[in-house]
Amino acid sequence: MALVRVKTRSLAAKLVTSGAVRLNKDKVGTASQPVKVDDVLTIVRGNQVLVYKVLALGSRRGPASEAQSLFEDLSPKPEKQEHPIMDAAPEAGQPRPSKKDRRDLMRLKRGFADD
Repeated sequence: MALVRVKTRSLAAKLVTSGAVRLNKDKVGTASQPVKVDDVLTIVRGNQVLVYKVLALGSRRGPASEAQSLFEDLSPKPEKQEHPIMDAAPEAGQPRPSKKDRRDLMRLKRGFADD
C-alpha cells in the first residue's frame, strides 16, 4: 500500500485546499474535514490517482504499519508503458553496447529513428 507522503502538515493542507483531494466524490475545501469509517478518499498527485477507503479510525498517532491497517488501497494499477528506447537497450548482464548501438540509441532518444 502506497500512502500519500507529504513532508509537512502545511504541504498537506495546501494539497487539500488546491482541490486535489476528494471525500466521497466531493471536493474537500478545508484540511480539517472529518472522515469516518467507509469514507472514500481520492487524491490526485501529478499523473497519479490514489483511492483509499477508510476501514477504521486510529485512536492514537502510531507507527506507519498501524496506520496502513486503517486504510484499504483501491487505486487503479498503473498501466505498463512501452518505450521503444528501453526495448532497444541491452538487458542487465549483456555486454556494453557498441559505438554504433549507442548512436542508434541516441537517434531514438532524439526522435531521428528514420535516418
